[in-house]
Amino acid sequence: MKKTNVKMVTLAVFITTFMSAIEGTIVSTAMPTIIADLDGLAIMSWVVSIFLLMTAVSTPIYGKLADSIGRRPVFLFGIGMFVVSSALCGLSQSMVQLIIFRMLQGLGSGAIQTAGVTVLADMYPIDKRAKMLGLTSAFWGMASVIAPLLGGFIVQQLSWHWVFMINVPIGLFAFFLVAAYLHEDFAKNNLTMDLKGSISLVVFLLALMLLLQEAEKGLNWTLLVFLPVAAVSLLVFIKTEKTAEDPIIPFSVLKNREFLAVNILQLLVSGVVIGFEFYIPTWLQGIDGVSASLAGFAITPSSIMWTAGSFLAGDLMGRWGTQKFFDVSLFLLLGADLAFILIPTYTPFWVFCLIAFFNGIGFGSVATASQVRAQMVVDDSQVGMATSFNTLMKYLGQTMLMVVYGLTFNALVASGLKKHPSLTSEMMNKIVSPVQAKSLDLAVLAPLREILRSAMRGIYIVSLIALLLSLVFNHIYRQKKD
Repeated sequence: MKKTNVKMVTLAVFITTFMSAIEGTIVSTAMPTIIADLDGLAIMSWVVSIFLLMTAVSTPIYGKLADSIGRRPVFLFGIGMFVVSSALCGLSQSMVQLIIFRMLQGLGSGAIQTAGVTVLADMYPIDKRAKMLGLTSAFWGMASVIAPLLGGFIVQQLSWHWVFMINVPIGLFAFFLVAAYLHEDFAKNNLTMDLKGSISLVVFLLALMLLLQEAEKGLNWTLLVFLPVAAVSLLVFIKTEKTAEDPIIPFSVLKNREFLAVNILQLLVSGVVIGFEFYIPTWLQGIDGVSASLAGFAITPSSIMWTAGSFLAGDLMGRWGTQKFFDVSLFLLLGADLAFILIPTYTPFWVFCLIAFFNGIGFGSVATASQVRAQMVVDDSQVGMATSFNTLMKYLGQTMLMVVYGLTFNALVASGLKKHPSLTSEMMNKIVSPVQAKSLDLAVLAPLREILRSAMRGIYIVSLIALLLSLVFNHIYRQKKD
């Protein structure tokens, strides 16, 4: 039996982690150009939400498979799926095609994230494992800083297609490293996987997303189809989880009010994060007319200060207690969100960077504190479940809030266009791209940008509501003494 080359496989894990992490945010700076090219303003939120949804719901499944059939086949499958789907995304000729291929990309991402962390745990003893997992987190942090800048550079110097195609050579190299250097003497175990629960959850969430998308059009046959599908799949999911041997969402632990509250905080604040990261580059390119690279740079202060917020969480939670710490962090996020609502249409670039600075501290604080607290309030035997559940809530929050953001954005854009009969949706598709906007008549630029600003204000009003709800949920429990 050949031995695993630890250094080479570790390199592969870091490469795939970076590749998967960067794909979650690099699209934000490329999206205005994609919209202008594929005419997809009305469904642009799906490009992100479908990726996040598939990553979220597939992660627990891949975890079970990795324990049953081994890490190597799951890891190779994930990398292969990610590479193929990335190439298909790059070749997309319509927004519908891009959304379908992003769904497949999310399935690959779920396998990469699950198998990669598990492989590191297998290869390193406990005294070194924390360091390696810390380095993995550092790659996530690097990705969040680099992704917007890299996305802007690729769009300006090449084309938006290369935002996805760049994964192909990188992924193939990682695939080779895993195939050649990862060897495991793995005894297959009985597979106890909540497949029925996972499938019914996916069906429910997809039906709900489509239901919300169709609801803005009024009562129609499509709506009447999705409504019963959503209702039935939800009932099946609830019934399945109550009797499943190893449920994807264990309802029993949700009776712990603090565990429930901190996970709802994670869900809501994660949704606010994705609203910030996805829409700010569109705002800056469409209203201020800045380049894709510079628009991506506005996110960077948030990514950098996320780390600072994470460190603060560890120290201040112990001093202040969980509820007070969450209150302070949430009020910081509320201030930043109100700034986005109140600033004038044409705002200097540095203001966005300053708001992002405070956003990053708040985001990092809440995300870290939520995960740590979720682990602390359950029994030691449930820590793994608590961690995976908290991660699931993060992705579900981003998925569902992206749908709400998309509906809000579309409704406000449609309302704005009705007030200006001379303006069209085709013009709106062009205004979000600084390059395409140059082809528009100067007389229409100002009203188009005002419509876009109104839609952006709506996005951050939704975020404000999510943050206010977070404050409410932070006070529905009595903190458990440590």
